[in-house]
Amino acid sequence: MTTTVRPAWVTATVRPDHPDATELLREYMTEMVVRYHGRPARPGEVDEALAEMPSDDLVYPGGLLLLAHRDGVLAGCAGLRWHPDWAELTRVFVRPAHRGTGGGAALLAAVEQRARAAGADRIRLDTRADLVEARALYARHGYAEIPAYSQGPYAEHWFEKRLS
Repeated sequence: MTTTVRPAWVTATVRPDHPDATELLREYMTEMVVRYHGRPARPGEVDEALAEMPSDDLVYPGGLLLLAHRDGVLAGCAGLRWHPDWAELTRVFVRPAHRGTGGGAALLAAVEQRARAAGADRIRLDTRADLVEARALYARHGYAEIPAYSQGPYAEHWFEKRLS
């Protein structure tokens, strides 16, 4: 397990089927469903979303998944998928109790470090219009909006950051 340390935040690479990862990915997807529909998730809805957008490819050699702990408490996650010259950022999530404490910045720094080490020259991502906090986080950390590079039912804004 590779580890990166920032004040109060530690990130480590894990498999998406690790119990802590499945817990966080379910919380992430629950929030995505609730925000998208503007109502509580219905029975089975989160399971359907997890099946529609699985995270099982966030493992070597196709990608990675990072878990973040703040002061020893499980607090967030972020994933990368590898492409020939770039990496795709996905599943960025910080638990509500830990928001505003630098978790998003810690996760971005950690994924950028790993992307550079893997030879990626840039990171791209797509996100939804309603995820305004995420879009603001990316912009604060040097991600610029770009033309669409992907298609999907939830891709409404696209960002890129050059790593070189």
